[in-house]
Amino acid sequence: MPDRPRRPRLRRALLAALVTFAVAVPVSGAARPAAVPAPAPPTALGPLRDAGQAALARRYAVSRHDIRAAGRTAAEHGDLRRAASLRGMAEPGRQFLAFDGRDGGRSTEVVGELSTARRIAVLVPGAGVGLDAYWRLRRDASALQRELGEGAAVVAWLGYRTPATVSPAALTTGRADGAAPGLRTLVDGLRAVRPAARISLLCHSYGSVICARSAPGTTADALVLYGSPGAGVPDAAALRTGARVWAGRSGGDWIARVPHVRVRVPFVATVGFGTDPVADRFGAEVFDAGDGGHSDYLLPGSRSLTNLARIAAGAEPLGASR
Repeated sequence: MPDRPRRPRLRRALLAALVTFAVAVPVSGAARPAAVPAPAPPTALGPLRDAGQAALARRYAVSRHDIRAAGRTAAEHGDLRRAASLRGMAEPGRQFLAFDGRDGGRSTEVVGELSTARRIAVLVPGAGVGLDAYWRLRRDASALQRELGEGAAVVAWLGYRTPATVSPAALTTGRADGAAPGLRTLVDGLRAVRPAARISLLCHSYGSVICARSAPGTTADALVLYGSPGAGVPDAAALRTGARVWAGRSGGDWIARVPHVRVRVPFVATVGFGTDPVADRFGAEVFDAGDGGHSDYLLPGSRSLTNLARIAAGAEPLGASR
């Protein structure tokens, strides 16, 4: 008897998953930003080991060269949108720790001064973020860095091929499983070069699944899941992390309507990410994320931006639920 109320929800979730798979497969196949060619970076930069200004300047210069090369290749390929985005990314003053334009693109950009940072926030984006609209990730990183103020650096980490918002890949942990080691390596590198800095992982939407996969043993001080469809674990304890775990969802975020279940679709995959991170039974500390939409968490002047910055700074968020 106690299980009976769950069955209709599971059936609805399964139906939603099957419908999504049926619709998303042709949609995701039609738009292929990963197909835009790019040259292999000629210089392997390796893990971050030196955050001195001279060493960082060399990394930034190498990455700028690689971005410009990818932009030329995109223009020759006829993809003017990609080429324009890459021109913007290669502008003087931009600071990329790493860049690889292949397979949809990978990049790690620093906003602020990493060599002296006392607070470092790593932005981990979700589905639908890529090189063609990279300006949105840059906008969010800049807004957060301004909110954090002097002594803070924000690292915008596009370290994986993000799934399309409506796609089979956005419903499973496959991309997250592949991305997590790279995120863990980045955090380890930041900790090595700035051992006294406070490091926070700010994980939006599908990015929260990646952060959950990289959480065991992380040296980050805080793990923040916001706009999350679920983290792929039943509760915060299953993350096996010493980081303080926070969760938030804004009042206008459509992700609240996503079924928080995990369903095995025969012959395909396990679909869904389980427990809602803002639910009591997940066990995260819940912060007030305001009333914005799914893409509005880092809008200037928003309650969500204020509280995300406060958490990254080591302060208590305003109006925390628990």
